[in-house]
Amino acid sequence: MLVRLFIIAITPAISIAYAVYLSDRYDREPISLLLKTFIFGALSVIPTIIVERFLASFNFFTGIPSAIYTAFLVAGFTEEFFKREVVLRFVYNSKHFDEKLDGIVYSIFSALGFATVENVMYVVFRFSYNSYVGLYRGILSVPAHAIFAVTMGYYLSISKFTSSLTEKELNLKKSLFIPIITHGIFDFMLMSRILILAVLFIPYLIYIWKNSQIKLNKYIIESGERFSKINKKNNLINKRE
Repeated sequence: MLVRLFIIAITPAISIAYAVYLSDRYDREPISLLLKTFIFGALSVIPTIIVERFLASFNFFTGIPSAIYTAFLVAGFTEEFFKREVVLRFVYNSKHFDEKLDGIVYSIFSALGFATVENVMYVVFRFSYNSYVGLYRGILSVPAHAIFAVTMGYYLSISKFTSSLTEKELNLKKSLFIPIITHGIFDFMLMSRILILAVLFIPYLIYIWKNSQIKLNKYIIESGERFSKINKKNNLINKRE
């Protein structure tokens, strides 16, 4: 029973990670660095839990204000902060982070590491008696972490490859605060128990998924163009030789 639940818990994140790895088809990242990012993303659950419990102890609100505090500060801020820290500390200055698509790829791997451990905690331990939790989280929660990470990586890449110090600082901030807002809205719509927000939840998911897909596709196209230019340059050098 536990083995089956464990497989259910880890399969969504591994499937998404593999799909993302394949999408980076022009200049794939070293598997060792991707695994390192994934593992440290998983380990980021530890400080996240500590900080979340600390912040939750100050939640003296009730009703909607309580849901807002939990969704945006306890969950949104804390989780996105530590997932982003993994990329900043272990990947951002790496020589392998050499094109904009890499920011999204590494951010997703960090997020999926986090999501895997979180999913195991919920599916295998906390709600092992409810078989629908694994299905719900596999369809909604785990992909949501990847969606938030696309935006995070998008702005981290702009920050890394811009020559403007002002743009660098602005996009570093965006790489944190926009995922926090997106994540916070996602959680608040589920926590608020407001009917209209429940109705709008699926359209919101479709919106953030499409928005993320646009960002991802943009960097995949740029990666292809960069790869093509490098190949042409190498071919010219070979012809001269």
